[in-house]
Amino acid sequence: MHDIRSIRDNPKDFDKALGRRGIIAASEEILKIDEDRRSAILSAETAQAEQNKSSKLIGVAKASGDEKEFEKLRKIVADKKTEVADMNAKAKALDQQLNLALMSLPNIIDKDIPDGEDENQNKEIFSWGQPREIVNPKEHFEIAAAIPGMDFETAAKLSGSRFVVLRGAIARLHRALAQFMLDVHVIEHGLTETMTPVLVREEAMFGTNQLPKFSDDSYQTTNGWWLIPTSEVTLTNICANEITPEENLPLRMTAHTQCFRSEAGSAGKDTAGMLRQHQFEKVEMVSITHPDQSMQEHERMTDCAKAILEKLELPYRVVLLCSGDTGFGAQKTYDLEVWLPGQKAFREISSVSICGDFQARRMNARFKPSSGGKPEFVHTLNGSGLAVGRCLIAVLENGQQEDGSILVPEVLRNYLGGKVIIDNQGNLC
Repeated sequence: MHDIRSIRDNPKDFDKALGRRGIIAASEEILKIDEDRRSAILSAETAQAEQNKSSKLIGVAKASGDEKEFEKLRKIVADKKTEVADMNAKAKALDQQLNLALMSLPNIIDKDIPDGEDENQNKEIFSWGQPREIVNPKEHFEIAAAIPGMDFETAAKLSGSRFVVLRGAIARLHRALAQFMLDVHVIEHGLTETMTPVLVREEAMFGTNQLPKFSDDSYQTTNGWWLIPTSEVTLTNICANEITPEENLPLRMTAHTQCFRSEAGSAGKDTAGMLRQHQFEKVEMVSITHPDQSMQEHERMTDCAKAILEKLELPYRVVLLCSGDTGFGAQKTYDLEVWLPGQKAFREISSVSICGDFQARRMNARFKPSSGGKPEFVHTLNGSGLAVGRCLIAVLENGQQEDGSILVPEVLRNYLGGKVIIDNQGNLC
């Protein structure tokens, strides 16, 4: 969320910054609501002062026996009491309107982000690995070794489209990937493993900017809970309404959870296989930092995600998202895109974003400077480390052999009892 004081002081700079996202003259509506709100507050305070003054004079009039003055003052007090209530109610409604308007505006992107309309203007900044030559590469759901372990028909019977039932070797491989990612992040990268709920209150979704903007992309239960689209929601909100001592920063956390998305904006996209699902698993990374550390932390988190792909020997590239493709809550985002031989394309497997104090303002997450002074807003960062289902797809497609079997990456073999291959019948060998 944006600081209204900053918008008041620099409306032209604010409009110019949001203009890079295609939003024109955003400050005009915001400042009009703010002006009306401040006017209502001033009117309430003025009426309250007049009410208080008249209340003091009532006793004097009563004591002097001036009944006419007494009745006059009593009416003034009653009228002012009503006026105060009306103005306070108006101010409260305008305050809610202002908050909603501020929450509906995206973050200001970093000055180093390239301008562009969509993903076609993203900038590749790094690549790793060389895709190997595969004769007639198949997509994950077409590989003989994977077919027995991916049951889309049963999943459709149980839940509808965009679900899958995993069985046998494929289910074990999926579990091994999540375990491997957690171990690397905890043991090698120093993140704190955290187990969080997948059902959250509405304010948690507001705090990490899933609401109000993306309500159609998420699922809500009949009693008001929301199913998390990512554990960014829970991990980041751990610091909501908290003041963290500066010496405890940065906080670095990771969690493996189920995630749920309605995919409302992706009708017709990636309908085959398990690339885009309503229910999926992700190993998430979240960092809570001092503002001076956040840019450096962004690079560190990106390296953590890159390390997973390199250990799995999966070719990938890193792209810096342009202004038109940068997410709502992000100032700057790196996407990691893994090579999928079956699609003959790089596909996103992780987004690592720095949000600055955008989320912290929404959730009132602050730190206490060690040098003293007032609490300040922390900076928040999040990134996939990685999306487990998409990583499974990449392992299957990149590991496929000519006979329909799948070679298991070396780093996963200890998680699978030393097995090195899934044969073309779907058996771990």
